[in-house]
Amino acid sequence: MNEKKTIMVVDDNPDIVTIVKTILEGRGYSVQCAYSGLEVFNLLGEQKPDLIILDIMLPQMDGLEVLTKLKGASETATIPVILLTAKVQYEDVLGGYKLGADYYITKPFTSTQLINGINLLLGEAKN
Repeated sequence: MNEKKTIMVVDDNPDIVTIVKTILEGRGYSVQCAYSGLEVFNLLGEQKPDLIILDIMLPQMDGLEVLTKLKGASETATIPVILLTAKVQYEDVLGGYKLGADYYITKPFTSTQLINGINLLLGEAKN
């Protein structure tokens, strides 16, 4: 039996966190939740996730700042990051990829979009 993969969900909207957490736990993932950019780095001290799902519009430190910091540090640079955001403009998407995002999903989203992005990045077999 494979060890459960851990996914960190970062969003300041508790409803989004709950929805994503429910989808992921239903697929057998272990889920860490953070509600601000700063909280991400506190959690990373405890456990490194296999993947991070990150909102862009966050209090204190926005998702793009978090992404830049993650990709700039050798111990977290290899963690795949999915940006899950309401920012749908072409410039926003391009900017996210330029900063190192591995995948970009716009809200509203479907569970299929989310799972497909995770499967793509973690190389999971299609169930």
